[in-house]
Amino acid sequence: MPTTRPVPTRARTVTDRRTARITGLLYLGLALTGMLGFLVVRNQLFVPSDPDATLANLVTDLPLARAGIALELGVVITQALVSVWFYRLFRDVDSFAAGCLAAFGLVNAVTILTSAAFLATALQIADDSSLVAAGDAAGATQLMYVISGNLWGVGSVFFGLWLVPMGFCVLRTVSMPRTLGWLLVVGGLGYVVSAFVTYLAPDASPVAAALVVPATVGELWIIGYLLVQGFGHAAPSAAVRHGAAGPTPVTPQPSSAENAS
Repeated sequence: MPTTRPVPTRARTVTDRRTARITGLLYLGLALTGMLGFLVVRNQLFVPSDPDATLANLVTDLPLARAGIALELGVVITQALVSVWFYRLFRDVDSFAAGCLAAFGLVNAVTILTSAAFLATALQIADDSSLVAAGDAAGATQLMYVISGNLWGVGSVFFGLWLVPMGFCVLRTVSMPRTLGWLLVVGGLGYVVSAFVTYLAPDASPVAAALVVPATVGELWIIGYLLVQGFGHAAPSAAVRHGAAGPTPVTPQPSSAENAS
């Protein structure tokens, strides 16, 4: 019977390392676009307590407003791609956890895509106030930014959920640090809890911010690890753990002529 030829260990190691580094680069792109778009550009345009100031910022700094939309689209692209590449990286470690990781990441990408659409709508209203029936362009643009911010807020649930299976996959590998795996699991759960704290206890914002610190450390660590170290293989199978290094050799049986002699 034809048998499947095993992939040479060296070739498999090179492939895994390349996959790990592509995954790390995509994750780095996600981190950079997210920080620049949400933490830098948004804070320069959106004034929470002053709709008129938000509208004025959009009108007077149009390139920055467009850059904010482009950065959110960058988040969507890198989030979707890194989700798929994480699945490719971890599918042989635990296919179910890797599938959950990819699915949760893609849901988060769709959430940020919706946020980008609201930012684009705010920019259109700032450019043409006739789009608003009551003529309140300031109020409308402010509302678009508030909805966009809430999409990031509720989307943190799935961003936290995707870190949990990521950490579990790290724990299932041989050479990746177990501390990293647990940090990702705890950080992911912290992200989920922080979303509830944000909306159930708005005055406890320092608590919500503290809950995501482990996730931030874990993300930076795994990005650096994938880029520098590469990837640790899956835990050995039960057969290997019990000492079975390969198929049992078959002892040749004597032919009928030899039996007759």
